[in-house]
Amino acid sequence: MSNTDLTKVAEQIFTAEAEELTQASARVAGDVVKAADLIQTHDGKVVVCGLGKSGLIAQKIVATFCSTGTQAVFLHAAEALHGDLGIYHPGDPTILISKSGSTDELLRLIPILRDFKSPLIGILGNPNSRLTEKVDIVLDASVSREADPLGIVPTSSTTLTMAIGDALAAVLMTANGFKHEDFARYHPGGDLGKKLRLNIQDIMQPLGDCAVVGAGEKLRNVVIQMTEKPQGAALVLNEDQSLSGIVTEGDLRRCLAENGDIDALTAAEVMTESPVSVLESSPLSDAVSLMEDRTSQISVLPVVTDTGTCTGLIRIHDIYQTTLT
Repeated sequence: MSNTDLTKVAEQIFTAEAEELTQASARVAGDVVKAADLIQTHDGKVVVCGLGKSGLIAQKIVATFCSTGTQAVFLHAAEALHGDLGIYHPGDPTILISKSGSTDELLRLIPILRDFKSPLIGILGNPNSRLTEKVDIVLDASVSREADPLGIVPTSSTTLTMAIGDALAAVLMTANGFKHEDFARYHPGGDLGKKLRLNIQDIMQPLGDCAVVGAGEKLRNVVIQMTEKPQGAALVLNEDQSLSGIVTEGDLRRCLAENGDIDALTAAEVMTESPVSVLESSPLSDAVSLMEDRTSQISVLPVVTDTGTCTGLIRIHDIYQTTLT
C-alpha cells in the first residue's frame, strides 16, 4: 500500500471522529449541564468508575477534574467489590463509564451505590442498555461506527467519551468561576503552573535593553539599533514615552523586498501603528493568549503601564525559554 493510501487512512480517522463529535454535541450538551448541576448540588468528591479502556478514560477524566477544581477519584470496577468502596462518603456522585452499557461489574455495583445514596451519571455507548435504566442521568456516548478500517476498534467511541468528560469539566469550571490563578494553584510544580503565576513584568525585556526610536528616525539607524539590541523589534515612542508603533524584523524583510533602498525611509513609514500591547501588571497568560492567536502570529509584544507609558517588550522566547524555579 502506498504512502498516499495510508495518508488517506489517517485522514479518514480524523474526519470520522470529528463527525461523531459534531453529531454528539447537540445531543449531549444539555445533559452535560444537568450532570454538572447534579454534581454541584451534592457535597463530596466525584467517583469515576470504569473497566478496561473505559477505566483508562475514567482516570483521565479524574485527572482533568482534579486539575480544574473538582475533587474526584478513580474507582476500578473490578476492585470496587474487594475493599475499594471504602473511598465512598455518603452522597458522593458517581460517573459510570461503559461502551456496552451492560458491564457486569458496574451492574453489580448499582445496589451498593444506592445504599451510599450516590447519584449516578452514566456515560454510555448504548442508550438502550441495562445501565441506562439504573442511572439518574445518561450522557449518550453512542457512535454510528468506529473510525478504524474494520469498524470494530474503540476509536470514535473512546474519543467521544473523553470529550464528554472534557465538556463536563469545562461546564463545572465555568459554573465554579475557575480562573487562571486557580489552575496555577493546582499545578505548583509544573512549568505551566509556574508561568501562570508570573506577571509580564517578571520576565519582560526592559526598555534599556530594547531598540527605541522616534517616528522620524531613518530606517538605517533603526536597523543599526535593532542589531545592537537584538530583541526582534524596535519600539517607536512618542516624546512622552507612549507607544506610537513597532518595527519588527518581519517589517524590515517586507520593506526590503518591496523597496530595496532603506536610506530614504523612516521608522514611521515601516512601523505597525498602534500595535497590540500588554499591560506589565497582567498575568503572563495574557501575553500567551495574544501571541498564540493564530490570526495575528505575534512573537513580540510591547509592554505598557496602565497610563500608556511603554516600559519594554516581551518575546515569545521569554515565555517558553525562561527557566523557572
